[in-house]
Formats: sequence, structure tokens, C-alpha cells
Amino acid sequence: MPRPEVLERIKAVENEADEILADADDEADAIVAEAREAAETIVAEAQEEADEAADERLAAAREDIEAEREEIVAAGEQRRERLVEQAEQNEDEAVAFVIERFEEAVNAQA
Repeated sequence: MPRPEVLERIKAVENEADEILADADDEADAIVAEAREAAETIVAEAQEEADEAADERLAAAREDIEAEREEIVAAGEQRRERLVEQAEQNEDEAVAFVIERFEEAVNAQA
């Protein structure tokens, strides 16, 4: 092969290698960009799942708290009813006691 043809062939191969490297760089950049997008999607989905799980736990906790509150209120209402019943039962005794003391006081002054 004559020397100018060899040089042209070398230049052609170098140009081809440069194109292959440029294509490889472009492809690598595209792969990295695609991987970043995939990672961002995975992170966003994981965050969304975590948020949903947290919301579910919060809703469950609120339900538990509400149920406990209702139990406490019901117990308080029952206790109040018992106290009212006891007060009503003691009312006659209390009136009788007051009248007795009043009569004793009136008799003591007479």
C-alpha cells in the first residue's frame, strides 16, 4: 500500500474511532439520564408509598384515640348517672336530717 493511502486509511480509522467514542459517550449519557429518571421515579414512588403508609397509620391511631375517648366519655356518663342516683337516694335523708337539726335548734331556743 502506498504511503498516502496508509495515512488516509489511518485517518479514516481514527475518525471512525472518534465517532464510535462520541456515540459511546452519547449512549452513556443517555443511559445515565435514563437511570437518573428511573431512580427519581423509584424515589417518588417510595415517598408516595411512605406517605400513604404514614397516613394509614395516622388514621388508625385517630380511630383508636376516638374509640378510647368514646369509652372514657361513656364511663364518665355512667359514673355521673350513678352519682345522680345516689344523690337522689340521699335527698330524702338529707332533707330529714336538715329538718331534724332545724327542729333541734328551734327546740333548743325555746
